[in-house]
Amino acid sequence: MSSVLDLVRDDLRGFAGYSSARSAKLDGEIWLNANESAWANPGDAQASCRRYPDPQPQALRARLAGLYGCTPEQLLIGRGSDEAIDLLVRALCVPGRDAVLYTPPVFGMYAVSARLQNAPALEVPLLDNEAGFVPDIEAIIAAARQGKAKLVFLCSPSNPAGLSISLQQVERVASALRGQALVVVDEAYAEFADEASAVALLGRYDNIAVLRTLSKAHALAAARIGSVIADAELIAVLRRCQAPYPIPAPCSALALDGLSDAALALTTARVAIVCSERERLRAALSAQRCVRHVYASDANFLLVRFFDAEAAFQALLDVGVVVRDQRAAPQLHDALRITLGTPEQNDRVLDALHALELAA
Repeated sequence: MSSVLDLVRDDLRGFAGYSSARSAKLDGEIWLNANESAWANPGDAQASCRRYPDPQPQALRARLAGLYGCTPEQLLIGRGSDEAIDLLVRALCVPGRDAVLYTPPVFGMYAVSARLQNAPALEVPLLDNEAGFVPDIEAIIAAARQGKAKLVFLCSPSNPAGLSISLQQVERVASALRGQALVVVDEAYAEFADEASAVALLGRYDNIAVLRTLSKAHALAAARIGSVIADAELIAVLRRCQAPYPIPAPCSALALDGLSDAALALTTARVAIVCSERERLRAALSAQRCVRHVYASDANFLLVRFFDAEAAFQALLDVGVVVRDQRAAPQLHDALRITLGTPEQNDRVLDALHALELAA
């Protein structure tokens, strides 16, 4: 019977990685094994940064595993989802041979990581229909088989398109590509969506991995805390390919504080505000004469087509509102992505676009 480890590069299956001073399970009173300073830096008021950090902070790993519904052994903490994407591509794809598949318009790091690894890129565009931008599942499977994809990235909710991918669709891809490819479900915006996490499928499919992050709903973008959740054996391989000390101690401590029961309750309340504002702003934008179309979204942003996207971009910038220009992305020549802010910030967006209409 095949194993997910069969998808790992042959030369990395037995790779031991770097054995850092913190890798050895030792205990002592005086630590003289890592060439660290005997004194704290004058700027380190807590005297907590003199020592190298735990490569995988146990308390944070357990907290994240509980949050996402997996075991700690199934979860690897990294520097945002970006590091997880890079690790997966490097660990699974033989340069020049094993392909990476993604569905544009979509998050750009899949293509960047593939390019850096010299992995062939397979693009299966999202379909723009009445529901919004949706994946062509059968085309994804066919392209992955024909192009020998080792990794298939499914962004759910998709960035910048906004819609989720159902678990049934994820399962269809994973089942069809079992033994050939790892299906990576990027759930960076999952907290804003109603769709269940693909973590629920890990018990049946060892060729599924899930990406999560604290950068969006949990408001910890600068802490750079992301997770990849997958079969425990694959997680062990990725850890051996990871840098020795990926999680700075201050970031780990901040993340733990940000995942306290009180903090999670406040996050839940704020997510509810974002979702309410998402519907309010979508309706208000749809009524603007300068707007061609507003796409439905399961995330904390709206993708908006304008009759004159440059004028809209500049009108917003003139009042201090910065949005993401998507016009260089495939199929999005007239589109801007607008993150949901506070109700007051969202009103500022609407006011600026209304002023643009009056000036026209």
